[in-house]
Amino acid sequence: MKNFLFISPNFPENYWMFCRELKKNGLNVLGIGDQPYEELSQGLKDSLDEYYKVSSLENEEEVYRAVAFLIFKHGRIDWLESNNEYWLERDARLRTAFHITSGFQEDDIPRIKYKSKMKAYYVQAGIPTARYHLVDTLEECEKFIKEVGYPVVVKPDNGVGASHTYKLEDQGQLEEFFRTKEPEVSYIMEEFVVAEVNSYDAIIDSNGDPIFETGNVTPISIMDIVNHEDNALFYIVKQLSSDVRLAGRATVKSFNVRSRFVHFEFFRLQKDQKGLGRKGDIVGLEVNMRPCGGFSPDMMDFACKTDVYKIWADMIAFNRTQMQPGDREYCAFVGRRDGKKFILGHEDIMTKYSKNIRMADRLPDVLAAAMGNQIYIATFQSKREMDNFFQDALKYEF
Repeated sequence: MKNFLFISPNFPENYWMFCRELKKNGLNVLGIGDQPYEELSQGLKDSLDEYYKVSSLENEEEVYRAVAFLIFKHGRIDWLESNNEYWLERDARLRTAFHITSGFQEDDIPRIKYKSKMKAYYVQAGIPTARYHLVDTLEECEKFIKEVGYPVVVKPDNGVGASHTYKLEDQGQLEEFFRTKEPEVSYIMEEFVVAEVNSYDAIIDSNGDPIFETGNVTPISIMDIVNHEDNALFYIVKQLSSDVRLAGRATVKSFNVRSRFVHFEFFRLQKDQKGLGRKGDIVGLEVNMRPCGGFSPDMMDFACKTDVYKIWADMIAFNRTQMQPGDREYCAFVGRRDGKKFILGHEDIMTKYSKNIRMADRLPDVLAAAMGNQIYIATFQSKREMDNFFQDALKYEF
């Protein structure tokens, strides 16, 4: 029986379903986390053959000892995974240290985590990317801006999500960034791209071929949502566009992705942009070697009438799946920010869209910064219906 070690199987909360499907497929599922066992959901408890609690997942030495103990007790680990961007580097270090070959190793991390190093692999795939400069001195950054013009975007070269990401529109904001930026963080500066974000989301087998594909569209950038405390919206597409599919598959090959759930982000230009392309063209943004965050796996299930947790676990156990998508729909996400006076209240939304709503919930503050305080997930047959939902859910009085 193969041993699968899942790091942090309890967070995000929906990740226990990856463990459930692994267990159903006959794997010996082991978990390491920092939540007390008695606080785990019953579903997760039933999905794990053993759980090792550490005082903190941030304590790398303690996690290392936990892996060593589980190997001593259960034998060699065949797979180690968290499916979580935050632990991606540590997962790779653990695989390397314990000779677990089914996944990225420590030497792979720079090209899959550093935004500057991703650029070469996009070029190899024939996909343009925004011009960039690794932030060093104010004078050198001014030279770069003279070349590309304002605005520019600065963000950690190795970062998660939209934290510490800023749009700089003039010299004053540039100088303020230099006064306040965290000195230990390495930043990348990029020309601003006028675009919406389109993603390629796929489960890739051991040959580098997709066994499931979909994607999402984010008309509003996560950077703006976080920095301007705006409402959030995005949606899973009904049908993946051919250009995103081709770009996604080319990126998989360029980065030599195997046996993973991936989330690749692309810009779709909203106007002609010199050096990048014409309006509607696809431009590389960044790769994420894990599932799209938040409720996205559940939204993929709603949109595609499928079970991505099972498809992923089938890939792990059998390198294939019999699970096929059903009739596809759009699946919309809305995150409403507290403090705004919305035209339609919560009960109004729930009543008007009772046949469409698949999930409605309040989010804890730690998640609300990027996703909103009150979220709604709903499915629709047409984009027109979905757009009406977005307008109803997000219209508020100023």
